[in-house]
This record gives sequence, C-alpha cells and structure tokens, in this order.
Amino acid sequence: QVPVVESGGGLVQSGGSLRLSCTSSELILSYYGIGWFRQAPGKEREGIACISSVSGTTSYADSAKDRFTIFRDSERKTVFLQMNDLNPDGTAVYFCAASPTSLKACELGESPYGHWGQGTQVTVSS
Repeated sequence: QVPVVESGGGLVQSGGSLRLSCTSSELILSYYGIGWFRQAPGKEREGIACISSVSGTTSYADSAKDRFTIFRDSERKTVFLQMNDLNPDGTAVYFCAASPTSLKACELGESPYGHWGQGTQVTVSS
C-alpha cells in the first residue's frame, strides 16, 4: 500500500492552472512535513515546494516561486500544490512525499522524505 497518494494531475494548456492534492490513509499528514517533487522526461527528480509540519514554513524552488503555492487544508489532512501560469516545462510526473523530521523548516532535497507516492502526470501543452 502506498503511504501517500497524489491526485489532480492532467492535461492543461500553457498559462493554465492545476491544483494537486496529497492525502494519506496511513499517515496523519499533520505530523509530517510534505514536499512536492517532479520528474520530467529524461531529467532527474527535483524538489519544487515543501511545507513543514509544526510551523507551516514553506520553501520553493526558483522555478516555482510566484507561480506555485503549497498549503494545507483547515483539517490538515490534505496538502495542496496550486500551480498557476503553467508552461510546457512543467510537464512531468509530480510526487508528494512525507518527512517526519521537517517540524519547523523543510528542505527540497529528497533525503528527509521517507514516504513517497506513485506520482501524478501533469502535461502542459503549448
């Protein structure tokens, strides 16, 4: 069973928006820092946004700043990634991952994240 599950991917035109969701039936996500990562065809996986568990501190990759927003719902059971003004460079499989150690800060490297989903495909057409 996959510990976290991503949803919300799909096909969108350049300039459009998508909201991805990260949920879990195994983990209480409010206790975990959550990171969003993506892997484009032929490229390494990269961290694009994260949010810590206790303080809610966020961090973004340069490619995501000013266009993407990571946030939790009011019950803290779901973590969203709102993506605006998408361009074809955003075509990738998007993963969410949970870290039990990201309490007051989070990082975009993969090492703190021990629980991964299987990803959701986002395709941005030009």
